[in-house]
Amino acid sequence: MSARSPRSGFARRPADPETWVRAAKELPAGRADGAANTARLTIDVTPAQRGRIKIAAFERGMTVADMLRALLEREFPPAGDAGQ
Repeated sequence: MSARSPRSGFARRPADPETWVRAAKELPAGRADGAANTARLTIDVTPAQRGRIKIAAFERGMTVADMLRALLEREFPPAGDAGQ
């Protein structure tokens, strides 16, 4: 049986959080610009909260994903837009 080769860099973050966050924005070679928006965020909500979120999105004519994306963009604007 052969020994496993070590995975360098696997699940390791840079010491500087800003570098870590900025590194995620870089596109791998050969990917389209739209592929950069593929991060997934998972949150735990109660069934009642989920229902209220879905109803609010429906009443606004939006999908839940679009409504939550707009909420996050409003609450956490890109660094260049802060304070505007």
